[in-house]
Amino acid sequence: MLGLAQAGSIETKRAEMVPDERGYAINAEFAIQIGARLEDAVSKGVPLHFRFEIQIKRKRWYWIDEHVAGRVLKYRLSYQALTRQYRLTLGTLHQNYDTLDEALAALGRVARLHVADKSALPVGEPLVAAVRLSLDHTQLPKPLQVDALADRDWQVEASIHTWQFTPVPEQ
Repeated sequence: MLGLAQAGSIETKRAEMVPDERGYAINAEFAIQIGARLEDAVSKGVPLHFRFEIQIKRKRWYWIDEHVAGRVLKYRLSYQALTRQYRLTLGTLHQNYDTLDEALAALGRVARLHVADKSALPVGEPLVAAVRLSLDHTQLPKPLQVDALADRDWQVEASIHTWQFTPVPEQ
């Protein structure tokens, strides 16, 4: 029971596809608990890498589902001992936070991220969207990758959230 209390989880609180000026974007929010072991590791200078993935597929009864659109974002969460701040990095952009909770809250919010152009999604046809935010164990330092496989305290459960939506014609 103690092992379950220390393991982390990432749960989808909400996710939706919304029209934007170029096509469709996603808004999503996640509740992130990384667990005591990972909190300790990041505060001691071990960077944590996260992957945000969105896929849009068309269901087909005669073959595997057709991939219509998708995106992957890679985040890096680290602790800067000199400034005593947590840094969340996406590509070349970064933001500093005073507490780990603030950094995880920012990591757990995706707003108006462009996913697909108007021409990529068939209008009036139902599509399935799937979203997931997960810890990328392959980016941990090599000695810790072994621990991440064997020790439950290093694992963060992340499920895939799916829903159906239908693109609407422009007005």
